[in-house]
Amino acid sequence: MAGPETDPRAPAAGTAVPTRRGTEAALLGFAVLITVVAQAIVDLTITGSLRPEMAGFSAWITALWVVAHLVVRKWASYADPLLLPAVALLVGLGLTVIHRLDLAAGQVDSDVTREDAPVQLVWATLGVALFVAFLVIVRDHRTLSRYAYTLALGGLALLAIPAVLPASLSEVNGAKIWIRVAGFSIQPGEFAKICLIVFFAAYLVDKRDVLALASRRVAGLELPRGRDLGPVLVAWILSILVLVFERDLGSSLLLFGIFVVMLYVATERSSWLLIGVGLFAGGAFIAYNVFAHVQARVDTWLDPFAYQDGAGYQLVQSLFGLGTGGIFGAGLGGGRPDQVPVAKSDFIASAVGEELGLFGLVAVIVVYLILVERGLRTSLVVRDAFGKLLAAGLAFAVAWQVFVVLGGVTGLLPLTGLTTPFLAYGGSSLVANFVLVALLVRISDAARRPATPQAAPPVRLGDAPTEVVTP
Repeated sequence: MAGPETDPRAPAAGTAVPTRRGTEAALLGFAVLITVVAQAIVDLTITGSLRPEMAGFSAWITALWVVAHLVVRKWASYADPLLLPAVALLVGLGLTVIHRLDLAAGQVDSDVTREDAPVQLVWATLGVALFVAFLVIVRDHRTLSRYAYTLALGGLALLAIPAVLPASLSEVNGAKIWIRVAGFSIQPGEFAKICLIVFFAAYLVDKRDVLALASRRVAGLELPRGRDLGPVLVAWILSILVLVFERDLGSSLLLFGIFVVMLYVATERSSWLLIGVGLFAGGAFIAYNVFAHVQARVDTWLDPFAYQDGAGYQLVQSLFGLGTGGIFGAGLGGGRPDQVPVAKSDFIASAVGEELGLFGLVAVIVVYLILVERGLRTSLVVRDAFGKLLAAGLAFAVAWQVFVVLGGVTGLLPLTGLTTPFLAYGGSSLVANFVLVALLVRISDAARRPATPQAAPPVRLGDAPTEVVTP
């Protein structure tokens, strides 16, 4: 995918850094203000007073984004000023909704049993710490391509570990995607996703000329050579193995979709998209007829009210909540999103829709669209092919995951078990997505940094051309 050498929309080098610094700082301040005001509204609506920890929370969340902002302006001064504020707004809203659900613990018919907002704040702090460490340590995203195969091996190992562990150490709600030891749990697949995206980008840059070759034209479509189908078949088999051994429909769908789209971006051959869709349809048909848990999810999706007292209860409650919220919502603290099982993680979008309404949920989607759009713009502007593919893959990973999650919550797609990035409760997902955004910030800095003119190599005296000077 070809892109311009420089960004024609970028301001002159002398004014770019101060302008971006001011824009990012102002937007971060706005995100912090929304977070603190929303938390105050929740406290006043449900308890009638502000909680004693409110001042400490406000100082903590402010310090968090101040540190992140200063680090970005110091070590990635040309980075896109919208990336970090979009993340700050999503994290702040997620903390608010989780805190609101915490206050519902003990109410009649509530599925909330414990407080998780303080834990999520700690995970957010750890995520920002990794974000900062990544920007300080990795000064050039291109260095990651040197470790592509090492990262691929690490990603595959992270995917495989839960599958080989006993169910008591890896299984939650039927899916073997966790590592649980001594009360601590982590979902390694979230980090495997990033490792594999880096590998996909490096591999496709190296092989894209071969993968772009066509063997024949059918109905105006240039089909690839049969011998070049290996990579997409390997990705398809990997996704099937994840589905079989870990019973994780979400990760399987996510990884295969990311690879097919990155393959299309690298080769610009729409035939790869059709081949990917065909393999996905075949895999879905096989999975539905072979695996009972996939069949149960599809049947529940097709008619959730037929299973409202069992497997469909969660989706039915979500649909009722979204219907209760209507256009403008019940207001923060005014609904009962706690009646939806696992509302803090898998169904947090349903809680947002119930209390903020359709307008609020669409506003959250717009924030995600801003994050994805800036990632895709970075992909267009960055000069190196590896950075283009990597930024495109990371941006699509966020877009694809949000689409699949919202599709499941609203009944558009079967439930997959994926969580909404930055919004939902879960340490593994939150921390891994901070690393993903750090990668986008680093690539964005390289894309927007003015190109340094290369000095001409010195010419030896013996190689200098002879000139005749006439008086």
